[in-house]
Amino acid sequence: MSNTLHILNGDSTLYGFERTGIDGDVLIWREVLSEGPLLENINSAAFWKERAAWIGQTFGEPTADYQKKVVEPLARLSEDYKDINLWFEFDLHCQVNMLGVMMLLSQHTDLTERNIYLICPDSFPGKPDFRGMGELTGEELEYLYDNIRVQLSDYDFELATEAWDIYIAKDAVTLEQWLATGRFWGNLHSLKPALSAHLKRLQTNSEGRNYIEQKLLDIYNNGISDRLAIHSEFWKTEPIYGLGDAELNIYLDKLNIV
Repeated sequence: MSNTLHILNGDSTLYGFERTGIDGDVLIWREVLSEGPLLENINSAAFWKERAAWIGQTFGEPTADYQKKVVEPLARLSEDYKDINLWFEFDLHCQVNMLGVMMLLSQHTDLTERNIYLICPDSFPGKPDFRGMGELTGEELEYLYDNIRVQLSDYDFELATEAWDIYIAKDAVTLEQWLATGRFWGNLHSLKPALSAHLKRLQTNSEGRNYIEQKLLDIYNNGISDRLAIHSEFWKTEPIYGLGDAELNIYLDKLNIV
């Protein structure tokens, strides 16, 4: 076992990461905590049981597969790694997953004996339409590791705990007030814009639709009726949400328009 663990947000980054010269073991985070129900205690069996049930119902993944792909790899968080690197991007999908990982780390490890680092790009030189680390080469991932990696502090974990508690409460007023406090965001520089985007999901218009639902409906009403084309049009202006095809289809199914 290496002294270093890298936690990658999804399989898309793995291809490039395997082509780096960066040492360490890899844990792939395969959850999508930005969608579906969340219990407060992420370290409880009930939390993962509810997530498995929702993932199965929504995406058709058998519980046994979820256990193997998502839950079992989390045992590595309790192993004796000296350095743990979190590779998470700027969008809401990644930021909520990052919060979940930080909550697990705070419960599974003695943070005084671990160095926890974050690699969180919101842009990349020469890529004006940067969408995420899955599009980067091994050399480009090494550039991020060497140039933007930051060590997370106790304050960062305290901030993450506050953000997690507010996120799972799903209360727009509380979140709006929290975002408006003018706090110091520490090393979690992408958290405020991501949660500001989430606030727009919690708020609804006079017809009862949130921002994402209304945006998708507007795209449809402008003459785009193919799901994949709707996805592409949404991504042009809303990369902050980090929604993939499967997640966008949750909203389209609710709208029942295509």
